[in-house]
Amino acid sequence: MASQQLTESLRLAVLRPPSPPKLWKLIEAGERISAGTLLLASSPFLLLIAGLIAALSRRSPLIAHRRVGQGGRAIWVLKFRTMWDGGRHPWPGLIERVAETNVRIVPKSANDPRVTSRFAAICRHHSIDELPQLWNVLRGEMAFIGPRPLTRSELADYYAGDAAELLTRKPGLSGLWQIRGRSRLSYRQRRRLDLFLIRQWSVRLYARILVATVPCVLFGKNAW
Repeated sequence: MASQQLTESLRLAVLRPPSPPKLWKLIEAGERISAGTLLLASSPFLLLIAGLIAALSRRSPLIAHRRVGQGGRAIWVLKFRTMWDGGRHPWPGLIERVAETNVRIVPKSANDPRVTSRFAAICRHHSIDELPQLWNVLRGEMAFIGPRPLTRSELADYYAGDAAELLTRKPGLSGLWQIRGRSRLSYRQRRRLDLFLIRQWSVRLYARILVATVPCVLFGKNAW
C-alpha cells in the first residue's frame, strides 16, 4: 500500500511541478555559480581526499547513489566512499554507481561497524564525504538548502502520502533537520522537519539554515 501511495505521489509531483518566483531563480543561479567556484577552488583538496580513499580502500573513491529528486526524477548523488571491508573487489573506475535495489538503508549509529577507517570517520564527521555533491548543485539537480535526497524505499516507508509535497523542492546539501540534531534524529523527526521546511519555505528560513550549517559542519556536532 505504501509503495502504491508513493507511486501516485511521484506521478502528481511530476504533473504539478512548482513555479518558483523570480527571486528563487536568481538564488538558484547563484547556487550553481557558487558550486562551480567552490569545486574549482577546492579541486586540489578533493583530489587529495579521493587519492587517500582510493589508497586506503583499494576501491573507487566516489560512489553515486540513485535518489529521488525534484518532481520524482531519478538523480545520481555523489559521495566520497567512507565504508569498505578491506577485501578485494573489482575496480569499476573513478565512480561506482549503486542502484537502490543493491542498497539496504540502515540507520546510522555513532559507532557504525561499517566505518572501519579513522580517516573515513573524520570525513563523515565533518561532511567532507558530501563535498562531491557540489557537482549535483552545479548540474541543477540539488540545491544548497532543501530536504535531503532519499531513495524510493525511504519515501515509501517514512513519507508515503507526503512524498509529493516533499518533492516540490530540490533536495539540498543541508536542511532543517541537519542543523536541529542531524544523525541523532529518527526518521519520524526528520520527516516532520522536512515538511516544516517545505511548508514554511522562505528566503529568511533559507538564509538561517545556510548560516547555521557552517558551524555544524566545522564542529561536526551530532554527525556520524
